[in-house]
Amino acid sequence: MDFVTIMAAGVATGTIYLFAAVGEIFAERSGVLNLGVTGMMLMGAVGGFATVVATGDPWLGLLVGMAAGGLLSLLHAVVTIHFQADQVVSGLALTFVGTGLARVLGEGLSKAGATSLLPKLTVPILSDIPIVGPIFLRDQSVLVYAGYLLVPAAWYWIHRTRPGLNLRAVGEYPAAADAMGVNVYRLRYLYVFMGGLLSGLAGAAITLAIQPGWFGDLTVGGRGWIAIGLVIFAQWDPLRAAVGGYLFGAIDRFLLDVQGPENFFGIRNPVYYDHTLTFFLGMLPFVLVIVVLVVGSREAVRKRIGAPAALGVPYIRGERGA
Repeated sequence: MDFVTIMAAGVATGTIYLFAAVGEIFAERSGVLNLGVTGMMLMGAVGGFATVVATGDPWLGLLVGMAAGGLLSLLHAVVTIHFQADQVVSGLALTFVGTGLARVLGEGLSKAGATSLLPKLTVPILSDIPIVGPIFLRDQSVLVYAGYLLVPAAWYWIHRTRPGLNLRAVGEYPAAADAMGVNVYRLRYLYVFMGGLLSGLAGAAITLAIQPGWFGDLTVGGRGWIAIGLVIFAQWDPLRAAVGGYLFGAIDRFLLDVQGPENFFGIRNPVYYDHTLTFFLGMLPFVLVIVVLVVGSREAVRKRIGAPAALGVPYIRGERGA
């Protein structure tokens, strides 16, 4: 296994996690927990791929994929912001709805092939820098470079702009933000929708650039849950989310390249052990996410790692402590 190849593929796959995690960071920074990332990614994936199959235009497919994720997120926004429903229950329901719709809309797409996909780019001169160049700047999808721009832009928006200050205020103490003239409901709708757009972009990135094609539920393969775990791992910071996303992307590629325990122990023809090892290695990312979610759900830990104080709490104007 070549280190540069694994890391370069990890950066490409990590871009999927990056888009979804940054979108969830925006939503959660506003105080709305959305566990429907997988459903929105599936809608983005099927919407984008179906559009390319029908029109041959990958850029239009990308826009349709983003719109599909964004529209589905509005369902969650209405239920949790307008009707003050439980955000965990609504998010889980959104995953089921998105998965079901994607299955219906993707009927027959697995046999179709897209004639045009998003291009790959190589940055001249910089791509020749040892190790760094071949990994980050050589023959990468245009969406990978978009991810490079998104991360610092998101960080700057959250931490260095007035709208970002309003976003953090709405997620920390919405009543105070409301008293200062900030429209809490409008901002929460906006950032939940933005999270949906980026989740849809993550899904479309899979079918149009990273792993072209439609493979049903396996297209996303639980990556939405990993993205949610990355938000806690990153402490709601886009820069840390990028590091975590690329790390998980590299792990994904590593697991694909592992051909069995003989790579580690020199065992030959270990049919049983081969399947067992692959099974357990495939579980590792999800086990790590479960641990992060369980630990991060504890109130003391949430305060220590900087979770938005009003995360998961519906805002009702005039209610003390909201």
